[in-house]
Amino acid sequence: MMTKPHVEVRGDLAVHVSGYRRALGELGYSERTVWTHMGMLGHLSCWLEDVGLGLDGLTDDRMTEFLAVRRHGGDRGLVTVFGIAPLLVYLRGLGVVPACSRPLPVGPGAAFLERYRNYLVSERGMAPQGVVRYEKVAELFVSSMVTGDEIDWAALRAGAVTRFVVKECSGRGGSSARNLVAALRSLLRFAHLDGWTPLGLVKAVPSVAGWQARSLPRWVAPEDVRLLLGSCDRRSERGRRDYALLLMLVRLGLRAGEVASMRLDDIDWRAGEVVVHGKDRREEPMPLPNDIGEALADYLREGRPITESRSVFLRLLAPRQGMTPSGVTSVVYGACDRAGLGRIGAHRLRHTAGTDMLRAGASLAEVGQALRQRVPATTAIYAKVDHARLRSLARAWPGGVS
Repeated sequence: MMTKPHVEVRGDLAVHVSGYRRALGELGYSERTVWTHMGMLGHLSCWLEDVGLGLDGLTDDRMTEFLAVRRHGGDRGLVTVFGIAPLLVYLRGLGVVPACSRPLPVGPGAAFLERYRNYLVSERGMAPQGVVRYEKVAELFVSSMVTGDEIDWAALRAGAVTRFVVKECSGRGGSSARNLVAALRSLLRFAHLDGWTPLGLVKAVPSVAGWQARSLPRWVAPEDVRLLLGSCDRRSERGRRDYALLLMLVRLGLRAGEVASMRLDDIDWRAGEVVVHGKDRREEPMPLPNDIGEALADYLREGRPITESRSVFLRLLAPRQGMTPSGVTSVVYGACDRAGLGRIGAHRLRHTAGTDMLRAGASLAEVGQALRQRVPATTAIYAKVDHARLRSLARAWPGGVS
């Protein structure tokens, strides 16, 4: 029988012992793991008292300093940022420690990079993931312009822009290169509007060669879809969750991120609808077919643990929080492994949904509407797999049999 260890907590964190222990239990941590986290809480509280630091001074740098003390003292558990993350989330949620501080840019281009970031967030309203991608390109470009210890923005010309694109795109794939030039155009547009460059150099960015609809949509055969769904043991929590998740991917054609971001409040059981949080922060209602509704209800009643999280699909291991897009893809990989199939991505199940709709008689416009694609050219790729309609357009070969 396991004996509960004694954890002495003194200092400013002593008042948060019971609340943090309860929060860890709600996140699905085992009793042994909860005790380990409480021991780390006690260590942190004593360290803060020893160095004369209050909770309001527990910044990211100070937390890094504390973790180094734990490692040097011989501790082997909870000595990384990942290990201490549950405590930081809890304390920041209470507002008793400073919020996560973002490292400020340094060097000659620091002022420009900071203003550009504010532009992306406040004026463009870009999602955090997009801001990170655009910032990386901005840092690359700015570092390429540094001469000595300064940047001569007034001397920037089209040739330097072109050379940067050629150099950076030479080792990239088509999609990565297109993303880079899109971010660079955004940066140059801002640089001119904000008065950093006297010339508008957006048109100096060369285009990346690409041809729309140059490939066939990659879909999964019906028999393989049955194997994927059949691989889920619907008597277990994992099986119930995976089955409902896979059904939403292959029947509704959702993206991995859309499944991961789905919340309990998005499901309207009476109306038979679910709100999908799509690209560009769009929220669009979609019908909830009976088979998906039954699978979801089975998971929510019998498989989903009791937790304060409002996410529909949860991680199997603590912390029991909502899944990430990569976690959704991992579910698809796991189903492929169980079914004895080669691994496919979650997006291929979206292509499968579009292909199945078309073969069932839906028009391209209807497929595009169901998949929430704004540009008709994006949906046109599915015309390549509509063999019945393509056959009616085929012309007889001259002098031969059609």
